[in-house]
Amino acid sequence: MQSTRSATSESQATSPLRIWALHLLCFVLPLATLAFTLTGPHSWWVALLFLLPLLGSVVADVWSPNEQRQPTPDLAKWPFDAVLYVLVALQLANIVLTARLISMSGLFSVDALVAILLVGINSGYSAIVVAHELIHRPEPHMQLLGRLLLCTTMYEHFSTEHVRGHHKRLGTPDDPATARFGETFWDFWRRTIPAQFRSAWRLESKRLGNAEMKLLDRRMMRHRVLQGVIAESTLALALFAVFGAAAFLIHLLQARQAVMALEAVNYFEHWGIERLPGRVQPVDSWDTESWFSLYTLVGLTRHADHHAYASRPYQQLRHFDESPKLPTGYFGMVTLVLLNNPRARRLLSRELERRKLGPFRESLAAAA
Repeated sequence: MQSTRSATSESQATSPLRIWALHLLCFVLPLATLAFTLTGPHSWWVALLFLLPLLGSVVADVWSPNEQRQPTPDLAKWPFDAVLYVLVALQLANIVLTARLISMSGLFSVDALVAILLVGINSGYSAIVVAHELIHRPEPHMQLLGRLLLCTTMYEHFSTEHVRGHHKRLGTPDDPATARFGETFWDFWRRTIPAQFRSAWRLESKRLGNAEMKLLDRRMMRHRVLQGVIAESTLALALFAVFGAAAFLIHLLQARQAVMALEAVNYFEHWGIERLPGRVQPVDSWDTESWFSLYTLVGLTRHADHHAYASRPYQQLRHFDESPKLPTGYFGMVTLVLLNNPRARRLLSRELERRKLGPFRESLAAAA
């Protein structure tokens, strides 16, 4: 896997309008998915053509120039928020239209296979990434929209665990969403999925007054994780009732694909990091300088600044030289993590060693 190429000039992409226009790249996958769900059923070869945007995104990301431009201070907030609202609407439409498509094409069709991959990956990169942005916003309606998006991927508890668990514990043994040094993705996957749900359930129960609260406790009516389970199950069952068993199954499979994409990102965003006590620092999160990832994933790739200032909107996230850098952008990294995990671990280990972070941090080595 090749790393991203030369840095974008500081003089480029500095006008507010140009910056906003660049962030419109986040619509590529949702609109490709919408085109797929609206135009089916398809013949087998036409259905397969809709996978080209996925392949193109990986190629574009691997060969992307670097972007080190710092945020422009005079950006108006509303155009960037409008992007988020449109992405929410597109995700909800794609989920319903996918169920409609599968009800017509059937479970054993190429359309069904493409739906699992295209809709699932779009749900991971668009729905969950956008939800991640929204659940950190102070406005209650934005947080609610973020939770709604997570319901389309059967992963609403992420809103609790990520904000109140992961952000406080990242880089420590107590954080189920931090991949350990040397840990493979599938070992991480088997560990993190149940551990994050248990953590979210306990955090919410503790908020309501009793970490060991029983399911029949009256306070459970206000339990956000339980509310999420009920909401996402209701959505799935509604799709079953309206569009049939095949649509229901494909909905679950696309959700699994989305969660796999999310957890692949979780895997490399803190892989091998061992945080020192105190405030989270830029060196506690992996960044990428990929121009393509930055603008297609609403700023998610500036992860170091996000953890330092979680409520900072995506268009205002800053670049830090001192954070460890991924060998490529997020699209390329997810592909590398899932298809060639040993190479991913070797590259990440080299970067940690070069920067003397994680197990190579001098203070940790001396203490050992």
